[in-house]
Amino acid sequence: MEKMKRENPDVVSSMVYGQTYEERNITLLKIGLRSTKRKKAIWMDCGIHAREWIAPAFCQYFVKEILQGYKTDTKVKEMMKNLDFYVTPVLNVDGYIYSWLNDSTRLWRKSRSPGPVGCTCYGTDLNRNFYANWGTVGVSTNCCEETYCGTKALSESEARAVTDMLGKMSGDILAFLTIHSYSQLILVPYGHPNISAPNYNELMEVGLGAAKAIKAVHGMDYTVGTSPDIIYPNSGSSCDYARLIGIPLSFTFELRDQGEYGFKLPEDQIQPACEEAYAGVQHIITYAHDKAFYSSAATVTTTLWTTVMTAWVFSATFL
Repeated sequence: MEKMKRENPDVVSSMVYGQTYEERNITLLKIGLRSTKRKKAIWMDCGIHAREWIAPAFCQYFVKEILQGYKTDTKVKEMMKNLDFYVTPVLNVDGYIYSWLNDSTRLWRKSRSPGPVGCTCYGTDLNRNFYANWGTVGVSTNCCEETYCGTKALSESEARAVTDMLGKMSGDILAFLTIHSYSQLILVPYGHPNISAPNYNELMEVGLGAAKAIKAVHGMDYTVGTSPDIIYPNSGSSCDYARLIGIPLSFTFELRDQGEYGFKLPEDQIQPACEEAYAGVQHIITYAHDKAFYSSAATVTTTLWTTVMTAWVFSATFL
């Protein structure tokens, strides 16, 4: 992250927006061309689950690609002009570092906060800790389980940090993307089986377009749908929270593979996994950008034309 800032000072800055339980900084990169106007935003976070190592790798790849792309690709440059990208390469910093200690910790998933009084286990599943139908389905109240949702919504400082940032920016964020592994899925809200997003059809259409873009890169199939429809119900996820507060396009990506290697994805699959995921993410970002800027431009043009025609009719009738 420091290298990206140093090499691209005109378009990259960083921000510490929270601390983990073990008092490590939670830091994002803000990427975009400078503007005197308030800009729209894309949010992306990786590594909310410690063992999903391909996720932080993808965030790094994404940053590298857009920083190279805007110099030669007119579309990427246009989006860098109109949007700021807020990218958190590792959200669960404590858990991620812990997963690198040795083979016995490699598959650690949760945060590293201690359990409640009387519990000898550590960690809360950060993706069950958000204020989005918290604690209702697909969670555990057993503090030793991997899907332990915490003592209350936002009990974890990492979840609070994201919540605070999204709250400040929700009116500007066009798309929320959180990157996980594995299973090759693109999940849309909501995790609760009895609740549907108001723009479910749009989310599915955009998600299917992203899956098509992914398949075109290396032939990998991604399944699109809500979590209850294609894997299992859950509650308290960041993706659901983002949609609940009004961010229209909210997606969870589950990257390679489909279980052969699982969380221990071989090194030679890192780059192809990132390449195809980038194509899917780019599809969503492009859709979000064009909807915001071209649709609004079309609306303004239509309104202006209607005003002109009304004035013309008025003049022809009464003058």
